[in-house]
Amino acid sequence: MSEALYKILCEHLTERKRALFDSVVNHRTRHLTLVMEDVYQTHNSSAIVRSMESWGIQDLYAIENRNSFNLHRRIARGAYDWLTLHQYNDHKNNTAACVEDLKKKGYRIVATALHENAIPLTELDITEKTAIVMGTEITGVSDTMKEMADANVVIPMYGFTESLNVSVASAVIMQHLAHKMRNSDIQWQLSEEEKLALKIEWARRSIYWSDHIVEMYEKGEI
Repeated sequence: MSEALYKILCEHLTERKRALFDSVVNHRTRHLTLVMEDVYQTHNSSAIVRSMESWGIQDLYAIENRNSFNLHRRIARGAYDWLTLHQYNDHKNNTAACVEDLKKKGYRIVATALHENAIPLTELDITEKTAIVMGTEITGVSDTMKEMADANVVIPMYGFTESLNVSVASAVIMQHLAHKMRNSDIQWQLSEEEKLALKIEWARRSIYWSDHIVEMYEKGEI
């Protein structure tokens, strides 16, 4: 991807849209990422997507062993359009495939689970790149995920209620960790190359005829 292509695409964007891209991309991160393992209720998936996008988390990993990843467009309200989705639905073990890919990218895998060795959210160390795993409704993360995860995290609770809805828990976790990350010395921002690639992707999604523009650019016609 090149600056030249983005400059051409920008000719078809409003000044306000270009300024918005520049502002938002500077707050995007891949230091934290979110994994949804078999979340099956569309209103939960949609709420999670909307929350993570609002906190600047760019990548969503969707594991589809038993349940397909689907969204309720009214709830997601376009948040999905600005994220990078990685779907795992064609492997013998989608959970293992996803975890292996994340570990190759340098992520520490932290599963949300009521485990005796679970780390309280407030004490979770995110110095390393961290992937938070949200499990399916009712039963939580799979046995495979529990075995492959590097750590478990739990939200401290002080009432009679022992658990939160998966979308609520996700919002609480991502807000807390994103705030902690941004107020630390962690180098969480995207590289300039990543920022440019994202802005080109966003521009292409915003321009109806962007495929034609890119094709002409690649042929040297513009």
